[in-house]
Amino acid sequence: MQKRLPKYRSVIIRTASYLYILVFVYAAVSKLLDFENFRVQLAQSPLLSAYAGLIAPAVIILELLLALMLCFKTTRLTGLYGSFFLMVAFTVYIYLILNFSDFVPCSCGGIIEKLGWTEHLVFNIAFAALAVVAIVLLEKEKSSRTVVVILKSVLPSLLAAGLVVGLFLSSEHIIKQENNFIRRFGQHPIRDEKSLDMGANSYYFAGMVDGQIYLGNTTAPLILTTVDTALTTKKSIKIRLDNTGHPFRFIQAQVKPPHFYLYDGTVPVIYRGQLGDSLAYTISFEDCYFSQLQVIDSLSFVFRAQSSQTKTQVLGRLNLYQNPKVRLNETLLEKQVDGMFDTDGWLLRDEVTRELLYVYTYRNQFLVMDRELNLLRKLHTIDTTSRAQVQVRALSDGRHKMDAPPLQVNKTQAVHGQVLFNQSNLMGKFESREIWKQAAVVDLYRTGKQEYLGSFYVHDRGKNKLSRLFATDKHVFVLSGSEIKRYRFAQAVTRHFRTGEAENLEQSRQ
Repeated sequence: MQKRLPKYRSVIIRTASYLYILVFVYAAVSKLLDFENFRVQLAQSPLLSAYAGLIAPAVIILELLLALMLCFKTTRLTGLYGSFFLMVAFTVYIYLILNFSDFVPCSCGGIIEKLGWTEHLVFNIAFAALAVVAIVLLEKEKSSRTVVVILKSVLPSLLAAGLVVGLFLSSEHIIKQENNFIRRFGQHPIRDEKSLDMGANSYYFAGMVDGQIYLGNTTAPLILTTVDTALTTKKSIKIRLDNTGHPFRFIQAQVKPPHFYLYDGTVPVIYRGQLGDSLAYTISFEDCYFSQLQVIDSLSFVFRAQSSQTKTQVLGRLNLYQNPKVRLNETLLEKQVDGMFDTDGWLLRDEVTRELLYVYTYRNQFLVMDRELNLLRKLHTIDTTSRAQVQVRALSDGRHKMDAPPLQVNKTQAVHGQVLFNQSNLMGKFESREIWKQAAVVDLYRTGKQEYLGSFYVHDRGKNKLSRLFATDKHVFVLSGSEIKRYRFAQAVTRHFRTGEAENLEQSRQ
C-alpha cells in the first residue's frame, strides 16, 4: 500500500494542476476575446470600480502565467501557491459582493458567466481546497516540515484576503468621494411603469401638490396643466392676470402650495394666485430683473440675475417685506472666464430639506445653500471638467458672444431629499458609446456631503430624448418629446433620501 501511495499523490497533483490550467486558460481567453466588455463589467463592480483599468489586464496575465507555470514540474509548486492565492482572492471578493456590497452586479465574464454568485463562491472554495491538497502532497514529496507548509499556505490566503479588502475600501472611497469618472450602474434602479401623451413637447415641471403634478407650457404660458401621478387624467386651466399690459418675453409658472406663481424676469413682474382659482395678482413689479427664480414662500424668492456693476451673473434674494427688498450675493458664482457664460447653470430648490442648489452647466460643480443664500457646501460631479471650456468674445456694445460651441457638462436636474439627479452630457470611462446613442445618463449625488451614489439610464423614446426630470419619494417623472413617463425607484435609490421630519419638528419648536 505504501508503495502505491506516491503514484496516487502524483495523480492528484497532476489532476489538480490540469484542472487549474483548464479553468485559468478558459477564463483568460473568454475575457480576452471580449476584453472591452469584461473591463466595462469590472468597472461596474461595487468593490473594484476604481481599479478596473489596472485589474482587468492584470487578472488575464496572471491567469495565463499561472497556467503556464502549472505545465512544468519545476514551477508547479510555485504555480499551485499562486493559484491558491488567486482563488482565495476571488473567494473573498465574491463574499464581499454578497455581504457588503451596495448592490450585486452582473457577472463579469469567463466561468462566472455560467454560474450565479453563490454557486461561484462554492466553486472557488472547492478549488481553493483542491490547491491546498495538491500543495500538501507536493511539499510532502519534498519532505517539507508541516509547520512550514501551514505557514506557506496561510500567509498567501491572508495576503489575498487583505489585498481584496484593501482594494474594496480604497475603491469605495475613490468612487464615492474622489471619483476619476467611472460610473456605476446598479441592477434595475428604476422601473418603467407608465406613460401619457400630452400632445405637445413644450411642457415643463412647475411643481406638485397632493398627488397632482403641475406643468407649465412654453408655447401657452398662461395655461397651467395638472396630471395625477397615476398618469390617467389631465386637466388644464387658463390663468387670468390682473395686468396684461407688459412686454412679456418669457413667462414661466411655478407652484408652491397654497399658491401658484407666474413671472417674467425681463419685465420684471411676479404674479401670485390661489390654487383652485384662475386669477393671479401682481405682487412684484420692477423690483429686480432676473433670468431664473425659485419661490421660498409667498413673499420671498431667490433669483439669478446679471449684476449691473460687474456684468457677471449673481444670485440674489427678493423679500417683499424687507427694506431694501433685494439683496445680492456676488461671491457665490465664481468667475472663470467671463463671469457670464462660464457661470451658467440651473437654480433648484429641495422641497424636502428647503436647501437651494446651483448646478453649473459647463463645469463639474454644484453649490448647496440655505434659503438666505449662505453657502453650505461646494460639491462636484464625477467628470473631470473643473474649468468651463467656453470661448467668449467681447462686442463693441459691451455684450459678450461665444466664439465656439462650449463643452456642456450638465444638462438638466432634479433634487429631492438631499439627492441630486443630474443628467450628464459626458461619457465616462469604460462606457458603451452605443448605449449613449440610445439613452440619457442620470447620475445621483448626495447634497449633504461629497458622495456619488450611482447612475441609471433613461432610454430614448424613438427620436425623443429626456428633456426634464422631476423626483418624488417613490418615482422619477420624465418629459420626453410629448410624453410624460413615470419610473419607480428601487429601494437602492429611495434609501438615500432624507426625510423632512426632523427639520419640520425643529421648525415647529421655534
